[in-house]
Amino acid sequence: MPPPREQQLLVKAARLYYEEGRSQHQIAETLGVSRSSVSRMLTAARERGIVQIRINDPAGRDLDLEGELAARFGLRDCRVAENAAGERPLPRVGELGARWLLENVHSGQRVGVSWGRSLQAVVQHVPEESALDVEVLPLVGGLSSVESAISGEELVRDLAARLGGRFQLLHAPALLTSRAGRDILLAEPSIRDALDRARKVHVAVVGIGSVGVGSSAALLTAMELTPEERAEFEGHHPVGDFCARFFDADGRPVPGPVDDRVISTSFADLAGIPTVAGVAAGAEKARGTLGALRTGVLDVLICDQSLAGALLD
Repeated sequence: MPPPREQQLLVKAARLYYEEGRSQHQIAETLGVSRSSVSRMLTAARERGIVQIRINDPAGRDLDLEGELAARFGLRDCRVAENAAGERPLPRVGELGARWLLENVHSGQRVGVSWGRSLQAVVQHVPEESALDVEVLPLVGGLSSVESAISGEELVRDLAARLGGRFQLLHAPALLTSRAGRDILLAEPSIRDALDRARKVHVAVVGIGSVGVGSSAALLTAMELTPEERAEFEGHHPVGDFCARFFDADGRPVPGPVDDRVISTSFADLAGIPTVAGVAAGAEKARGTLGALRTGVLDVLICDQSLAGALLD
């Protein structure tokens, strides 16, 4: 414990510098000491806990985790939302996703979106009438088996309205109960054309699903797989999906009865899009998000601290 007089001197110097905004030269004249002594006193005040510096980032981002994730997984960009005590992470992730979108989409471009709660959170945080001359397109067919608010069609319309742009729809269901049914629809020129337009977007934003969590479970239920088909699917050890396309822990596409019943952009299609951003929130999405990063499709990841920490662990 330093002598009381020394302690008081450190407190006085700290108040003059941090609260009154005086320069070190002015403090030196007031206290009758040298300028170098003032510098040492301010350092000692921090070391002894007299001064505690707290930086509040108004953007709510964890820049250290962003840098670590980008370096570890070779990402072009990364946004990590800070987790606030008692709050769900998804709204903050959605806000960061909306900011990223507005910073990276320009007039004259085409934007592709998938579906789900993560994408819904992003779209809801895009300010209305952003006045961007863009075209919004779906990367996956309609999903009548899930809430209409988070289906691709609704999100495409909503995002286009908020951006002040135009939109196109993919008039086909995302999920079929047979490969034959899917092939019949893919033979339709209007559906082929819609998927071809989706492959040519400049920027794609996709929600990342994790097997057994939320909407990913609803996808499998909607397909009405037989026990044999379900066993074949699970034999490939799927961990996650985007655009209703599943992948394993190494990022390899899962072939078979599930992939054969989907109308959406493929992994190869997504890999050909110049910029693909994946959005996910919550540590429970770690296995799916890690697999997604290993597909080689994602250029950008937008997530929260809990998920980022789980990925790095």
